[in-house]
Amino acid sequence: MAHTLPTEKQPLNIAVLTVSDTRDYATDTSGQYLVDALTEEGHLLADRALLKDDVYDIRAQVSSWIARADVQVILITGGTGFTDRDSTPEAIKPLLDKDVEGFGELFRHISWQEIGTSTIQSRALAGFANKTLIACLPGSTGACRTGWSKILQPQLDARQGPCNFVGHLTR
Repeated sequence: MAHTLPTEKQPLNIAVLTVSDTRDYATDTSGQYLVDALTEEGHLLADRALLKDDVYDIRAQVSSWIARADVQVILITGGTGFTDRDSTPEAIKPLLDKDVEGFGELFRHISWQEIGTSTIQSRALAGFANKTLIACLPGSTGACRTGWSKILQPQLDARQGPCNFVGHLTR
């Protein structure tokens, strides 16, 4: 049975979290890029936060957003590398009900064309928790641009076929 896709865009409520030990809102170009990109697409900014790279602070913030019915998507930038402080995957993985394995794989495949073998140092990941999509991107603005424009933007558009994430975000 074929799925009928909507003909109109469905705005989503999206929260943005920047994980960084060095940035503040004035210097957070990656988080600001995601805010600008999602609003340009007609989505709504549900909330925004900037936290130091701490597993428990990250987990607490994301858990509070997962519990909110008005947050459908959480975009996280930063903390996905291999330094001692990078802990976003460790904070997020225990919260996930389902992994979106293809997200990290596709992100690294696309990034290969842009940054070569350096892409193996990205631990980008995505999954669902309480019917909320959580996508974790590296902290660079270029990586956020790649993740948004090549993966998230089309998958957060209900008109994207043959399938997209929008139908999975309804509570």
